[in-house]
Amino acid sequence: MKTWNFRSPGIPDEEFIRGEIPMSKEELRTVTIAKLRPKNDSIICDIGAGTGSLSIEAALLASEGKVYAVERKKAGVQLIKENMKKFELNNINILEKEAPEGLSSLPMLDRVIIGGSGGKLKEILKIIDKKLKNTGRLVINAITINTLSIAIEVLEEMNYSLEIVNIAVTRTNKVANYHMFKGMNPVYIISAEKGGRR
Repeated sequence: MKTWNFRSPGIPDEEFIRGEIPMSKEELRTVTIAKLRPKNDSIICDIGAGTGSLSIEAALLASEGKVYAVERKKAGVQLIKENMKKFELNNINILEKEAPEGLSSLPMLDRVIIGGSGGKLKEILKIIDKKLKNTGRLVINAITINTLSIAIEVLEEMNYSLEIVNIAVTRTNKVANYHMFKGMNPVYIISAEKGGRR
């Protein structure tokens, strides 16, 4: 029996095999995938895939498509493989590379997620622009103002339409007999559509 039998994104964090690699939290993944708008047959690239949590979410929805998970760390690559096995997925291809290396070899893409850029966001976006089909969508998760600023500058230069939201999730933790709120780091979610601005 599959681990996740639902058609909605937002797999609980504890369902993933995690290790020491940072992972996008459930609420962030839910909004990211909603903004990505994958179709059943979408060809998707997840750059800075980490544990593969977003790749898994995307692959489940694009069940007749393909997800290319780009991850530079061996520990991350191993976790992606373990999570693929756990969720019984065979439509994810792993590229053990540090982006932008390897991106030029990808097929034409319908959707792109950028969760980590290693400080090379501008270079990554220039290559991805050549690989993204017209009206294709791109979603960037940015923790820093610097990443947000670079993304806006480059994407506007390339005539993408932009939507930016800030997600600040607060979860409850039980402390003794009380339910206390604990805030997580806010994240900027930048959604961009190619050729969207006229």
